[in-house]
Amino acid sequence: MASLPRIYLSPPDVGPLERELLLDAFDSGWIAPLGPHVDAFEREVAAAAGVAHAAALSSGTAALHLALLLLGVRPGDRVVTSTLTFAATANAIRYLGAEPVFLDVDPGTWTLDPALLEAELDEAADRGELPRAVVSVDLYGVPCDYERIRPVCGRHGVPLLQDAAEALGATHEGRPVGAQGDLAVLSFNGNKIATTSGGGALVSDRLEWIERARFLATQAREPVAHYEHREVGFNYRLSNLLAAVGRGQLGRLPELVAARRANRAFYQRSLAGWPGVELLGEPPYGASNAWLTCALLDPAELGVDREQVRVHLEAGGIESRPVWKPMHLQPVYQGCRVRGGEVAAALFERGLCLPSGSGLSEGDRERVLSALRSVPGARVPN
Repeated sequence: MASLPRIYLSPPDVGPLERELLLDAFDSGWIAPLGPHVDAFEREVAAAAGVAHAAALSSGTAALHLALLLLGVRPGDRVVTSTLTFAATANAIRYLGAEPVFLDVDPGTWTLDPALLEAELDEAADRGELPRAVVSVDLYGVPCDYERIRPVCGRHGVPLLQDAAEALGATHEGRPVGAQGDLAVLSFNGNKIATTSGGGALVSDRLEWIERARFLATQAREPVAHYEHREVGFNYRLSNLLAAVGRGQLGRLPELVAARRANRAFYQRSLAGWPGVELLGEPPYGASNAWLTCALLDPAELGVDREQVRVHLEAGGIESRPVWKPMHLQPVYQGCRVRGGEVAAALFERGLCLPSGSGLSEGDRERVLSALRSVPGARVPN
């Protein structure tokens, strides 16, 4: 009997529109590095994020790096961010020789705790050691509580960089996510809700920042006929071919978000009443894009722990993954300043990301549910 196809956590979901635009870019001769699809993609990304301008880049990490450069981060500076995030958030800080300061998260939204941020900035101000920037993280598609975060940053004059890599298509107080920080970062990696295969963007209402980012991302080449460089630049621009794929994805963004939310709704209905199972839901001030559906598992009630469930799913050809390991627990960031951390550590210990791709079929979802029901030792309803 043939084995069932593997169910992935969050695979790309591309179709005829993306193919049509990719072939258009190919046939036009604009293969690399830039071209009309890049220009159009930047306009469409800016519109999707609710801001005026965007720079299309090779990755979300590149966007973080350039954003911190634009904010003047230098060696020895401190940059405050959430401990519960993907490593790229912290790595970009280290690229510039700065030190990350990790704060715990709110247990309801899993995003940067505004009260801890206020305490950290107030104490830093008293010491005369304000950080160069704050990097918020819109985790798993859930936006941060910017109605509380922005005033704290504003009172201290600390710029706010919004890491919205996972949150395209989410909203905060009715506005698209990406418009809440002084500038924001998006990712179009292959596992994101919309992909360019690999890519990212930096978005802002400040044109001078975006123009500066484009300049630095094209090796800081001066506008003369020969190759003239007065400062160090980077090879961070997105190609015309990949931008064409991204345009197709952005054209389908409402559909992709709706499919992710439908997945979460399925899990919410199906797992309701299961002992020791709680799903990450919507924040009170906005709407998540439901990029990944995440479950918290309490072994005392469920009878099995997160890792037992993950291994059982894997044995059935179903990919799932623990939530991000907090940065303050990562070996590479040992010794960095941290405020709190217990909430994030508990989320990592108990949290599991379930298959959430926008191409997930009803049969796929039922297969995941059946596998969850059959975990040995789990106390689940019949």
